[in-house]
Amino acid sequence: MGRSIRVAIVGAGLGGLAAACALRKHGIDATIYERAPELGEVGAGIQLGPNAVKVLRALGVERELMATACEPRNFVSLAWDDGRLRFREPMQGPLARRFGAPYVMAHRADLHRMLRALLPDSAIRLNARCISVAPRGIGATARFADGTEIEADAIVGADGINSAVRECLFGVQPVRFTQQMAWRCIVPIECVPTRVGPRGEFEVGRDEYVGWIGPDGHVICYPIRGGAFYNIFAGHVSDEWVDESWAVPSSVDELLAGYRGWNPALLDMLGNVVECYKWGIRDRDPLPRWTEGAITLLGDAAHPMMPTLAQGAAIAIEDGYALARHLARGGDARTALAAYEAERRPRASRVVLQAREQFQNNRKNPAPPPLSRDWIFEHDATAEPAGVV
Repeated sequence: MGRSIRVAIVGAGLGGLAAACALRKHGIDATIYERAPELGEVGAGIQLGPNAVKVLRALGVERELMATACEPRNFVSLAWDDGRLRFREPMQGPLARRFGAPYVMAHRADLHRMLRALLPDSAIRLNARCISVAPRGIGATARFADGTEIEADAIVGADGINSAVRECLFGVQPVRFTQQMAWRCIVPIECVPTRVGPRGEFEVGRDEYVGWIGPDGHVICYPIRGGAFYNIFAGHVSDEWVDESWAVPSSVDELLAGYRGWNPALLDMLGNVVECYKWGIRDRDPLPRWTEGAITLLGDAAHPMMPTLAQGAAIAIEDGYALARHLARGGDARTALAAYEAERRPRASRVVLQAREQFQNNRKNPAPPPLSRDWIFEHDATAEPAGVV
């Protein structure tokens, strides 16, 4: 089959784009089928651990990414009520030296645009809502809402937590509401408080990654777009079933109500928010398998996870590169997809479960130090796994 293999990717999020870009580096042209009428990425900031940056380096976008991304100087943890300093750990420099790449913060739309630019226009089909997939011979077919059908040697479901591809393969998988909802918003960097603590005795730099940790939520903040803006992820424990979409409009009043009684410096900053969106955070139990013949899953379609480790996009990007590496070996696509799953599923499942555990730890009062992510950061998805010839 070699380089003439036909690969169809359902979904043009970061994972789907990363897979298509990695395949192209191997000389394999994939076609992405995206349900939206136009291409873009919702959301705001994104955290990219060293494991993700290694893949982006291999794809050739690290230099462009670093021109707009921020590498925070320190990780600062603050108490939700009096703003006392829980701990401060250096990030800029030590992480890059230890893990071979930096930990950076960027705008999702910027990264999406960079990956999209690596692909020709012909590689992406818009208004293509996949409604079913099925095996055919040694390959597979996908059907779309407009009645069209395509055939490929390999079909990859990168279509998110509500994946149509996953449901076709394995039926409806129960979604787990995590009892957490969240707001996403951005403020100008000038709105960020620089003095916190019971008496304002702690200085916080606007170039630091800051987490306000409380028993019923946490607020994660970091600079993006060269330090011009401050991205805010505000997680809140709630029994309310909030829509899963990132684009549900909220209000500043609703946001502030979720943090009533929290530190005044934090509330003052949140009061400067102009536009915010909310969504309910869900995940699923790790799947026992991702692959059926010539059809497989990638990213949130395979392993939706809570954002508490900031690894959802990173693991999807890793998936994309590993998938391409296996398909590029040539031979039977079904064998390649089985090998891809064997490599990726144990790691992704472990991240899903640790993200849940971290969420439970964050709810404790006082909250313990974060679980170690060293094993996540040290991984290099661009390298052949041990034992592979």
